Amino acid sequence: MELILKPWPLYLAGPGIAVVMGLLVYFGKSFGVSSNLRTMCSLAGAGKYAECFKFDWKSQIWNLIFVAGAMIGGYIAHNYLTESHQINLNPNTVNSLKELGFTNIGAAYMPQGIFGVDVLFTVKGWLYLLTGGMLVGFGTRYAGGCTSGHAISGLSNLQVPSLIAVVGFFIGGLVMTHLLLPFIV
Repeated sequence: MELILKPWPLYLAGPGIAVVMGLLVYFGKSFGVSSNLRTMCSLAGAGKYAECFKFDWKSQIWNLIFVAGAMIGGYIAHNYLTESHQINLNPNTVNSLKELGFTNIGAAYMPQGIFGVDVLFTVKGWLYLLTGGMLVGFGTRYAGGCTSGHAISGLSNLQVPSLIAVVGFFIGGLVMTHLLLPFIV
């Protein structure tokens, strides 16, 4: 028997995030998911080979627990809090994706034409992964953090560099969606 629960309403989730951010500020911690990669590399001994990984990773164990919780929460939400995996997309979006050659639009959160197992084992799939990984890695390093770190933690701390980074993320997303994606797929 499958248990389906309703997700929390936005008027509870938003203040919940604010409470967590308040606690992080109170305890002098900063939030960001991309910094966990540095922590995991340090934990694995990368400090022997690169200076940037030489730090006290044990002080960041709380952040690793957060990432584990996010993965567990994602699993629970996907399997127990989602009534349907169909996505109700705007008809204009559906038409635009059909023009790009996508099929089964709205059947899953990630289009199988880009993220499917069949695509993974192709040259095109490996190029997507390699290029995307390098761009994300460079971008988070260059911006001094990821979207969650800047948009949630940085903006709540009124940091101007985070505001600039978030504006850049949105501009980059729009450029990718409207200018680059038609040429990639």
